[in-house]
Amino acid sequence: MKIKTAFFCQHCGYESAKWTGKCPSCGQWNTFVEEKVQKDIPLRNISWQEEKENTRSNNIVNLSDVSGIEEERLLTPDGELNRVLGGGIVPGSLVLVGGEPGIGKSTLFLQNALMLKDITTLYISGEESAQQIKMRADRLQIKNDNFFLLTETSTQTIFQEIKKLRPQLVIIDSIQTLQSPLIESAPGSVSQIRETAAEMQRFAKESHTPVFLIGHITKDGSIAGPKILEHMVDTVLQFEGDQHYAYRILRTIKNRFGSTAELGIYEMTGQGLRQVTNPSEILISQREDMLSGVAIASTMEGMRPMLVEVQALVTQSVYGTPQRTVTGFDLRRLQLLLAVLEKRGGFHFGMKDVFLNIAGGIRVEDPSIDLSVLCALLSSYEDIAIGSNICFAGEVGLSGEIRAVNRIEQRIAEAEKLGFEKIFISRYNKKGVDFSKFNIEVIAVGRVDEVYKGLF
Repeated sequence: MKIKTAFFCQHCGYESAKWTGKCPSCGQWNTFVEEKVQKDIPLRNISWQEEKENTRSNNIVNLSDVSGIEEERLLTPDGELNRVLGGGIVPGSLVLVGGEPGIGKSTLFLQNALMLKDITTLYISGEESAQQIKMRADRLQIKNDNFFLLTETSTQTIFQEIKKLRPQLVIIDSIQTLQSPLIESAPGSVSQIRETAAEMQRFAKESHTPVFLIGHITKDGSIAGPKILEHMVDTVLQFEGDQHYAYRILRTIKNRFGSTAELGIYEMTGQGLRQVTNPSEILISQREDMLSGVAIASTMEGMRPMLVEVQALVTQSVYGTPQRTVTGFDLRRLQLLLAVLEKRGGFHFGMKDVFLNIAGGIRVEDPSIDLSVLCALLSSYEDIAIGSNICFAGEVGLSGEIRAVNRIEQRIAEAEKLGFEKIFISRYNKKGVDFSKFNIEVIAVGRVDEVYKGLF
């Protein structure tokens, strides 16, 4: 049989007959690698269904004739994982989990698999030996008689073992180590990842077994292997966090069965990952003294309200060009807020260095954090501390107005629960909300100068 080779872009999976310097699909340079591809093998000799006929219909049907099935989701003992998946594991779903090496992906899913004691779980490891996984399981101190282990990389062998065991949940660690006998290239190459993921997708859909694929990420933070992998799966989760912080964040990037704005927070301990049910407590540092440049923001991550601490430092610039340094916030957004303060408030930040940090090592995308960033900047500029019992929720517009934000009642309730006495919100948020039911003073403001007068 003649072996055919092709060139694949390692970034997006684009296939080309000859090598080119720049990928015509994604525009990346020097990403093409030659791989062997074998197209002539009679495909689908790998089967996991012996007698059961294929449940998928190949005929055209009218949508109104399709009977809708309300699938029972599989609830795990891990509430944070249930939240990011949109309410539990969907039968037949294919979930891709990405994260940096050593962040705790394998620990998280080994822990969850061991906690699911009522269902048969198969954990397939292509990277670690059975002894290594046993050592990790002993550290977690969870016993489970329905947990089975397979250290194998060939998909043909994996499906033979699946046929014998008939598991109700399959976890693969990691997709980059799997190898299909239908493709000749090395494990981890674009064509191997694409084929092994496609085989797992067919298995998940036809057997209604949920499959979790753990994937590595590249140095620029995207999941290793082509973008095509993210298109094939139902859900993409990103497990992130700083090696120097104990906290880890499980974020939804794509979800066909729920919201993509959800967030789960864990703390890494000696006995595995602990769920953080009240993230506001860890994101607000417990400080004794009143310090300038600190403001508390009431933000939302998906359906979950959180209070985060915004720290700002404004100093006289030593060099000719002032610095703008940001951690956990958008740099362009900071420059926009500084321009608003300069134009609408008359504050001269032009010759000042500005440093901004979101405490706790998390990244916030919610625009309602604008007001607290602005107040932290003013507090550091004037060197006057903001009271530790005050928090903020509001978006700042270009003309200096404070704009309304969504889910204001949940934000106020969270601030009240954590013992805050005052919250500054937009006056446009007052419509249709009964503030008398809250025991916290709600101060509605319309412009930046009103906030300044109210605070300083």
